[in-house]
Amino acid sequence: MDFLMNRIMPILAKIGNNNYLVAIRDGITKTIPFTIVGSFFLIVANFPVEAWTDFIAPWSGMLSSVSNVTFSALGLITAIGVGYYMGKTFEIDAISTSLLTVISFLLATLNDDYSINPASFDSTGMFTAIVMSLLTITVFRFCMKHEIVIKMPDGVPPNVGTSFAALIPGAIVLTIVWILRAILGINLNEVISFVFSPLVMGLNTLPGMMLYALIVCLLWVCGIHGDNVLSGIANPIFLGLLAENVAAMQAGAAPTNYIAEGYWIVFMCFGGTGSTLGLVLNMLHSKSKMYRELGKMSLPSAIFCINEPVIFGFPIVMNPIMMIPFIATPLILCVGTYVLMTIGFISPISIQVPWTIPPIIGAYLATNGSIGAAIWATVEIVLSYVIYRPFFKAEEAKQVQRELDAASSENAVVPVEN
Repeated sequence: MDFLMNRIMPILAKIGNNNYLVAIRDGITKTIPFTIVGSFFLIVANFPVEAWTDFIAPWSGMLSSVSNVTFSALGLITAIGVGYYMGKTFEIDAISTSLLTVISFLLATLNDDYSINPASFDSTGMFTAIVMSLLTITVFRFCMKHEIVIKMPDGVPPNVGTSFAALIPGAIVLTIVWILRAILGINLNEVISFVFSPLVMGLNTLPGMMLYALIVCLLWVCGIHGDNVLSGIANPIFLGLLAENVAAMQAGAAPTNYIAEGYWIVFMCFGGTGSTLGLVLNMLHSKSKMYRELGKMSLPSAIFCINEPVIFGFPIVMNPIMMIPFIATPLILCVGTYVLMTIGFISPISIQVPWTIPPIIGAYLATNGSIGAAIWATVEIVLSYVIYRPFFKAEEAKQVQRELDAASSENAVVPVEN
């Protein structure tokens, strides 16, 4: 535990607090409302009930148009969002950095005839958008630091001043991208996708997903928000894999990515990270008064995948006994889910649902009405309860003894001096 705290955690915490990754994480979150709304229309257009599909057939194209647009614009939305938060994080005019990121993204993804390539606006352009935002903010910061900007005289409206301040950084960024794409003929989108492909392929495997879960849970055990630390790296990948599943579904084919956006939340986080819903259910009928009360207080939020009261109230943080089921439970659920997907009992995720959606319902909707997913989600809650139980009972015994000792102390007769 000391090695973990003193050697490993500081490195991971430093990565999680990196301003660039924080800006990427915040920018990527701006895609969520669009993908959820698009997924809703996708469910309506493709709900797997024959009577419904026959009824909705005349309007299926119109309904699918919303999901087509939202998922086909993920790269563009990423450029807007990440570019904005890069500026906001580093205290540079966020509108300027957002707009410049978008324009450099469009320039970087030109067709060979130098026309705008709408095909790159989807998830395939997300990493290019992120790289363009990094280039934009780097040039902006360099120019600001060395005062290579046009400064307008006093009295000029602020909006005009910030526009002219972006002139030189913007010219440098666009010139760099223009030379690479137009003069040298480098297909930046393909090159950037190739560079990130090992990371994408790694997270799209069972070992990669298990490693991701292990790191997230370890961070939480040390009191660090593990999901936030890795989201800037993992979310663009998971979202891209989901977009591929959506495209396959719209084309009438079966989704092929078993791991995609939603896999972590829907199948591995019942009650929150560590799948602590099983622990909460154990607490509800505990012999310890404190644990019973904590269970009652935590259950409503656990149903909506929020478990900070459990992590810090039980606690799980810095608890070497409870860290075992906290890590083991999501890993076991990860393997079970993956195996059931490979044999066809569960359909791959093709719909993005809100991360606060209650258990079982989320699994059913995310897999576009897979009964197997709902059944497995029910089984997972039972597994979570069973895995946590022996470790909970060990902690419960100690807590009950503490409560008995406290009660004995209160009832002890204090001798009165004459």
